[in-house]
Amino acid sequence: MKTYTSQTNTLQNLRNIPPPWLKFLIIVLLVLGIYLRFVNLDRKVYWHDEAYTSLRISGYTKTEFVQQVFDGRVINVDAIQNYQRPHSETGVISTINSLAVDEAQHPPLYYVMVRLWVQTFGNSLAATRSLSVIISLLAFPCIYWLCLELFESPITAWMSIALLAVSPLHVLYAQEARQFSLWVVTILLESAVLLRAIRLRKRRLWGIYAVTVALGLYTFLFTGLVAIAHGIYVMAIEGWRLTKTVKTYLIATSLGILAFVPWIINIIHNLSQIDRTTASAQTKQSLSSLVANWITNIGGLFADFWRYEPFFPDLNLPILRWGRFLVPLLLILVIYAFLFLYRRTAPRVWLFIFTLSGLPALALILPDVIIGGELSVRARYVMPCYIGIQLAIAYLLATQIIAAKLIVRKFWQSVIVLVILIGLLSCAVSSQAETWWNKGSHANLEVARIINKSHNPLIVSSTSSLNIGDLMSLSHLLNPNVKMQLVVEPNIPNIPRNFSNVFLFNPSQKFRSEIEKNYHLTMIYQRGRLWKIVPQGGIKN
Repeated sequence: MKTYTSQTNTLQNLRNIPPPWLKFLIIVLLVLGIYLRFVNLDRKVYWHDEAYTSLRISGYTKTEFVQQVFDGRVINVDAIQNYQRPHSETGVISTINSLAVDEAQHPPLYYVMVRLWVQTFGNSLAATRSLSVIISLLAFPCIYWLCLELFESPITAWMSIALLAVSPLHVLYAQEARQFSLWVVTILLESAVLLRAIRLRKRRLWGIYAVTVALGLYTFLFTGLVAIAHGIYVMAIEGWRLTKTVKTYLIATSLGILAFVPWIINIIHNLSQIDRTTASAQTKQSLSSLVANWITNIGGLFADFWRYEPFFPDLNLPILRWGRFLVPLLLILVIYAFLFLYRRTAPRVWLFIFTLSGLPALALILPDVIIGGELSVRARYVMPCYIGIQLAIAYLLATQIIAAKLIVRKFWQSVIVLVILIGLLSCAVSSQAETWWNKGSHANLEVARIINKSHNPLIVSSTSSLNIGDLMSLSHLLNPNVKMQLVVEPNIPNIPRNFSNVFLFNPSQKFRSEIEKNYHLTMIYQRGRLWKIVPQGGIKN
């Protein structure tokens, strides 16, 4: 009996080792995935949120920026960009302070890192975004380690790398000057360390887990949801008893949170500012709209090439449009993967993925449904859920391609090929776009084209709505000869008459009404909220 058991275990271990052809394929995909993260890094629009990253790099607060730029003077585009680069008179402490004052909901770890990065490598768009790309590469060893700890299966670990390499969602956020690629790494690292600490029960590992909790919290606040999901998992596998493992988890997590207390105090002191800053995420949406976005985002984890039309209006390829019919199939694949995981793995495995995916998602979905909001449709906030989905899919595909029946192996090999191809196609299409679905400020591209083609242009705008971030974004698209005249509402600028073309960018209704008392306004580009201003007495050249 012992010999038979030993032979069975040996056979099982051999089956869990990926065959050489699969290793070679995944290495090729890994190389492609790395290339796709670096290609055309400066091509896409440097959008609203990324522009705020650059404001943090400068070390100035939004108030200081507005006071010195939105004062009614006619300024060059470079005057806007001057507040998006590091300065000798500001330093890392200034970067932390600007976050603490303006955006306490964003902890400082990533912003300190990118400040030091651009001081060393320059503040071009490609250089600024390259830090996120390099950080994203750490996700590959982290997800491999996590799969080994969770599944004890090298083939599943290799499969997870393949899925991560060609995932459009991860490629897009790896190329963005925001903290989300770092957050993915901390989620994976925190999870792997937790599982290893539970398995080996060593105090040193629990200490490392405490550090990963602190690092995660200083990267993004929603790491707290990941820690809660981990806590539910630990208590569940311990039978909801206060065992030594549960106690150790609570101590380690408490130490991680304790290290984050200084920023928690800052958050409490700035709750009203946070509420104003995040007002755009509190827009109520219908349940049908929420559900449609959730499904679309799940599909976007694997493919999104069918979303090309707004960004390539002249590209008439029906085969790309037909790709949207893959979304229901991808959703069925995800649901089946979770059912398969539940039926084929021990509770310690499926429960980990269920809690990692479910709790952070529900924590965002329920408030959006009950109170109103759209946090749950912003894919970057639901990363733990998407990581759980990828782990479930990796296990399903890895298990089925080594199934005993030939027909089963062939079918799932076909599924793997399809998933990889649509992921590669999506990354290839989006890599050529100037903007994509994950970027705001889409209209800035056309706004800039219109203004850049005009002779002797002036842009008039104010602090209305999201203009501060959009104007910072727009500054990277405008020609150096473009001038700006910016004011704080309700002030109305005294527009000089020596410009051939004067444009009004995204005014509030009141601001526009005041301008119309002395000028004629003509809508130039509705989506970009751009008007042309003509003095009632004409223009003096």
